[in-house]
Amino acid sequence: PDPKTPCANWMGGAPGYPGHNGLPGRDGKDGKDGLKGEKGEQGVQGPKGDHGEMGLPGQQGLTGIPGYPGQKGEKGEGAFVYRSAFSVGLTERAPHPNVPIRFSKIFYNEQNHYDASTGKFFCSIPGTYYFAYHLTVYLTDVKVSLYKKDKAVIFTYDQFQKNNVDQASGSVLLHLSSGDEVWLQVYGEGDNNGVYADNINDSTFMGFLLYPDMDGH
Repeated sequence: PDPKTPCANWMGGAPGYPGHNGLPGRDGKDGKDGLKGEKGEQGVQGPKGDHGEMGLPGQQGLTGIPGYPGQKGEKGEGAFVYRSAFSVGLTERAPHPNVPIRFSKIFYNEQNHYDASTGKFFCSIPGTYYFAYHLTVYLTDVKVSLYKKDKAVIFTYDQFQKNNVDQASGSVLLHLSSGDEVWLQVYGEGDNNGVYADNINDSTFMGFLLYPDMDGH
């Protein structure tokens, strides 16, 4: 039998006092990493930091692809074009001397700067003009002059040859001021008015603006 049982006539003693704490044991081996935990909630944003110093410029990037063409813009205002021109022909034979020849056959006079009732061109746009005339000569001699402001500028003379039709012509560049007038007229006596025109022969007078005086416009 168990020696501590009453049958062995053994008496239990009083419990002993607890012993002193033993020395700490040695560190155990590191355990294996556990599973990754769930993402935590976002923390409160911290205060804004100070501006850092400007860095060095970076390298130039590659050229970009050209963009699409833009929409068509609205039509702009065009520059004003100054126009002044006329071209006329003679319908009367043997015009009177020492007065403006009235060319009443109108080829072109869109601006109405030539007056068929007086035979004079009236300058409305100051500038440089070109004038020319081509006259049929028949029956007698022709002496004509081109006038500007009551002063003859150029003269043309053609001697008539019997049994023949001749031509006389002239041209000139003139600077005109606003209000100046230009015309043709026979000068001398009546035996110099051989300017002629019929259904197969024309005598013409024309002029046009080359360029205006931009200072006045």
